[in-house]
Amino acid sequence: MSEKDTIQELSASQPVHREAKGIRYAWYKFSRNPLSVVGLMIILSVLLIVVLAPVISPHPEDVGFVVHFESANQSPSLAHPFGTDVYGRDIMTRVFYGFRFSLLMGVVVISIAPVIGVVLGMLAGYKRGTWIDTVIMRITDIFLALPPLLLALSVSAALGPGLMKGMVAVSFSLWPWYARLTYGVATSLRNEGFVRANELAGGKTLFILRTELFPNCIRPVLTKMTLDLGFVVIVAASLSFVGLGVQPPKPGLGTMVSEGAKVLPGQWWVAVFPALAIVYLVLGFNLLGDGLQDFFSSEEL
Repeated sequence: MSEKDTIQELSASQPVHREAKGIRYAWYKFSRNPLSVVGLMIILSVLLIVVLAPVISPHPEDVGFVVHFESANQSPSLAHPFGTDVYGRDIMTRVFYGFRFSLLMGVVVISIAPVIGVVLGMLAGYKRGTWIDTVIMRITDIFLALPPLLLALSVSAALGPGLMKGMVAVSFSLWPWYARLTYGVATSLRNEGFVRANELAGGKTLFILRTELFPNCIRPVLTKMTLDLGFVVIVAASLSFVGLGVQPPKPGLGTMVSEGAKVLPGQWWVAVFPALAIVYLVLGFNLLGDGLQDFFSSEEL
């Protein structure tokens, strides 16, 4: 191999080495906070449960509406580690499948609400002082005046019970918070030199929002998205608890807590284990979100 070919090969390999080094350094920064690693492990464990639920569940047939009266109201045992409910269904199995609905709600809501809020917030911040800013932010302020949980419950009650309608209701209550967050970032950047230079070069509004403002908004938005996943899980459980979320016989975690509350304290396991599952999932998202916040607030990679 000639010297020229060797140099070309080494040059081609450098981006790969830099990328690998960047990934290792990013993991080093993230892992400096032990609690964030714990949060990541919790979320990974839940994802593993969700994927392998049909395999690792003790009684997969108990997901639907089945009745085993001979096994009803059994306390935790080797055959049923989380006990059984009034219908004799295995609670561990239903908790494992309940994680699926909670994660589905979180992923869908966090895929909708930030998109609406970020676009409107950046547009209002960039057009600060205009009628666009006034209309968008006054509407946002109206929504922010209402507690998100109360707003989600109200919208869900108006739309009716159901998982998809619950997703719409929760998304409806969260987008203003992303609009307010990105509005502050866009307002602070609208007079920066790189934005003005793009304007003088003839850049259109959408192009400036996409290339100049959005990259500067992505870090706080990602952190908030991770933290909001825990909040979405709580809201989803609350909707199911009052009968507006996941409908029986589907195993929603909030629905299971609601059913278990009727038999407390005698059959405590019916409500306690689904409630602990909610706590476990929310704790994972909160710890992971705190870790990402520390990661993004530190120096540049």
